[in-house]
Amino acid sequence: MQGFIKSTKTFRYSTLGNPETAKTILYVLHGYGQLSEYFIKKFENLQDDYFIVAPEGMHRFYLKGSSGRVGASWMTKEDRDNDISDNLNWLNELADDLSTKHQFEKTILLGFSQGGATALRWSNNSSMKIDQLIIWAAVFPPDLVISMELINSNSRNRFFVIGNNDEFYSENQRVELINYYNSTGFISSIYDGNHDINVKTLKSLLNSTN
Repeated sequence: MQGFIKSTKTFRYSTLGNPETAKTILYVLHGYGQLSEYFIKKFENLQDDYFIVAPEGMHRFYLKGSSGRVGASWMTKEDRDNDISDNLNWLNELADDLSTKHQFEKTILLGFSQGGATALRWSNNSSMKIDQLIIWAAVFPPDLVISMELINSNSRNRFFVIGNNDEFYSENQRVELINYYNSTGFISSIYDGNHDINVKTLKSLLNSTN
């Protein structure tokens, strides 16, 4: 027999840039085993134009054994539905808090690897207007239902990105992912590289925002 109880938890996030001068807020959701303070460094050369916010997954753990480097994840297969709900609740609270303190003309959401699924769920369960959605090397979460409204809305501002040498996906898997995202209205972008943020590709996508 299992029981559940709601309690409070302190969530962590990292930021780059000046929210008083930036016109665009860029949320970046890290992948499995990463921490926000290190993941956000991949976006350092964007901080003059964007206020960058990197929320951190609620589950932290030692990457090897019981000591040493620590990483974080958004969820595991265990008690998955509650973790998904908790993730969405705290991300929405974060966005609400920032929107009351600062005003931005545009909102961009990027999810990398495991963070891509969380970004897709968040975009589907948030009241904030997302001007551009970038899903980077991530599988579309099977619990989300694709509607025609989603497929037809702002398709030019929804991108799926993957490297042609991404070590976590075979060539056939990459093709399947690209075809699936294309069928749901995303525009696919393929770069020469592995499972990481390619800054040149990212800048090109950000500059394409309407």
